[in-house]
Amino acid sequence: MDCREAAAFLAARDNYLILTHKRPDGDTIGCAAGLCRALRRLGKTAYVLPSLDATTLLAGYLEGLTAPEGFAPDTVVSTDVATEGLLPDNALPYKGRIDLAIDHHPSQEFFAKNTCLEADKAACGEIVWKICGELGVMDAEIATPLYVAVATDCGCFVYANTTPHTHKAAAALMEQGIPFQALNKRHFRTKSMRRMKLESLILQNMNLYHDGTVAVAPISLDMMAQAGATSEDTDDLAAFLGQIQGVLHTATIREHEGGECRISLRTDAARLNATKVCARLGGGGHRAASGCTVKGTVDEAERAILAAIGQQLAQPTQE
Repeated sequence: MDCREAAAFLAARDNYLILTHKRPDGDTIGCAAGLCRALRRLGKTAYVLPSLDATTLLAGYLEGLTAPEGFAPDTVVSTDVATEGLLPDNALPYKGRIDLAIDHHPSQEFFAKNTCLEADKAACGEIVWKICGELGVMDAEIATPLYVAVATDCGCFVYANTTPHTHKAAAALMEQGIPFQALNKRHFRTKSMRRMKLESLILQNMNLYHDGTVAVAPISLDMMAQAGATSEDTDDLAAFLGQIQGVLHTATIREHEGGECRISLRTDAARLNATKVCARLGGGGHRAASGCTVKGTVDEAERAILAAIGQQLAQPTQE
């Protein structure tokens, strides 16, 4: 289903519940908030399912939009969700009941009854912006979270996934009079002291491979404790490593309780397909940004992601 068909679908229905993915980022939260406000502007009843683990930085965009206890939707929509495995625990009752998935991941598994997928977009926010255009609704309240969705998923327009369409969407959203300068400072130029300490520990403990083109950094529970850091201080650390001269591909390995490590991989997509690397370990995502989960210690996870990177680099073509 394209954006025009998705808009017609949304216009014809009511009583919405919008789902985000677990460990939510700015794209899934921004899309959910923007779409919810757009549907309400059309006179629809619309809510976002409360996010169980949204950071303080992002949770505010859902203020006044979350579903009350006992709300029974007629139409369920997901934003920026590639697979039902990414649904948070409180969304599990809606497995098999999602009416429309709006997404930009090439690894989309088409779990919903209808899917609006544009895998060439840097952010799902670009797709929701197009849908809002088809619906004929837009204002600063809708545009603000959608700008956050677009800007955060392309690293404030510096990642390789940024396209002319990304800039076009951002410009149109800025024209609504949103506080884009404050948003950019909040999301891209402000760090807690805990985050700064954690970055220092990461640099001390990181390793370089493949002639300095691959950086792998553990983020152990002990390092988190030393820095006094929380999950709110770990956003997009893989991009931080990418600032090192000569580094093309980065992997951060976040240790969690219970012997689980979550790996975030960022690559120069022309040289290494991150989706294919992480698929070797049961994960997925985009060509330049993907993730996976590995059972075991940080050292075991490092060996696993290095092996997957090496196997993929050894392929004749990097498609």
